[in-house]
Amino acid sequence: MPTQSQNVETLVLHAGYRADPATNSVAVPIYQTTSYQFNSTEHAANLFALKELGNIYTRIMSPTQSVLEDRVAAMEGGVAALALASGQAASLFAVQNICHAGDNFVSSTDIYGGTWNLFQNTMSTMGIECRFVDPADPENFRRATDAKTRCYYGETLPNPKLAVFPISEVAKIGDELGVPLIMDNTASPVLCQPIKHGAAISMLSTTKYVGGHGTSIGGIIVDSGKFDWEKHAERFPMLNTPDPSYHGAVWTEAVKPLGPIAYILKARVTLLRDIGAAMSPFNAFMFIQGLETIALRMRQHCANASAVAQHLSKHPKVIKTIFPGLMTGEVKRRADTYLKGGYGGLVGFELAGGAAAGRKFIESLKMFYHVANIGDVRSLAIHPASTTHSQLTVEEQEKTGVTGGYVRLSVGIEHIDDILADLDQALAAV
Repeated sequence: MPTQSQNVETLVLHAGYRADPATNSVAVPIYQTTSYQFNSTEHAANLFALKELGNIYTRIMSPTQSVLEDRVAAMEGGVAALALASGQAASLFAVQNICHAGDNFVSSTDIYGGTWNLFQNTMSTMGIECRFVDPADPENFRRATDAKTRCYYGETLPNPKLAVFPISEVAKIGDELGVPLIMDNTASPVLCQPIKHGAAISMLSTTKYVGGHGTSIGGIIVDSGKFDWEKHAERFPMLNTPDPSYHGAVWTEAVKPLGPIAYILKARVTLLRDIGAAMSPFNAFMFIQGLETIALRMRQHCANASAVAQHLSKHPKVIKTIFPGLMTGEVKRRADTYLKGGYGGLVGFELAGGAAAGRKFIESLKMFYHVANIGDVRSLAIHPASTTHSQLTVEEQEKTGVTGGYVRLSVGIEHIDDILADLDQALAAV
């Protein structure tokens, strides 16, 4: 680091890289290679034995990926990160790294539909139980905890419910019980550092605001380095007992010369090595480009989304507008506590005509894109009940904040007049 700054705007430009030592290139190169030359047989043996860190094989790491990991870790306030092929892979690995068959974890109900399906259905086939609780009362996490509970999971700015998660409240419960909190910070990078509020692990789908341009799929997990895995050894046997998949390594012991990175190193050299959800060097390069402007883009996303929410809240065809800045009571307090610099770029609203009205609105948009994504510089819209949350039952949809007439907007950085004009003409058609 050429600077000791702790400001996100600076960190995402300078953390982890100054220039390529071979060419003096200022831009991070795309190291499009599968393998890396070992200096000697001893060097190779040391890398495989974790006596020193370095590049072995691009399924596990790459120099391009390393710069992305360093910069996102700095942005999130963590000590190390692991980039993966998608946000879904990041959600899976974040939990699976400390959960095996017979274990359970507690998740907020206020999460993305794809994550709900992953936790409820796919992970159950692995023998891992997800216990869903309403985060409106943080004590629900305590009530759902037993000796086999390995972690808590929540979304900072839940997509699509948009009621900010009680990070420090749940983290405190976890500290008392020895349970780490994993926070999905996908919808609120720059605006929030969950680690600063007590989260042990932060993860993001880099597909969204980190990339920002809808070009690449990826995810990343950030280790805070603050959770004491040894103190709660009985709860975390995967980190505190010999791992047969890595020569009997005890991860909390093996990493001591390297720093407090037991969790993230295990994820890299066991889960990523074996399952292979690797981020390509090219995608890592694209995300590095996105990071360079993320602070500027988030400001504009927030400003435009706030204007859209205010506009929709006064529209006669909109019966409810969902946006953190318009909420009241405890949920507004949480939004003001955890989000700094804006309330995010997502806006939801409900139409009186239900699912038919929602579909009609989507089909009438001209500038907004109808896509299954958020966080692009372009404005996006979708009808979650028939798309992103369609695999959930009606009851499960309602728990996540989705109704038949609900429309979710990811507000872009176009001129606000053009955004509002497109919304108005689509609403007029409903």
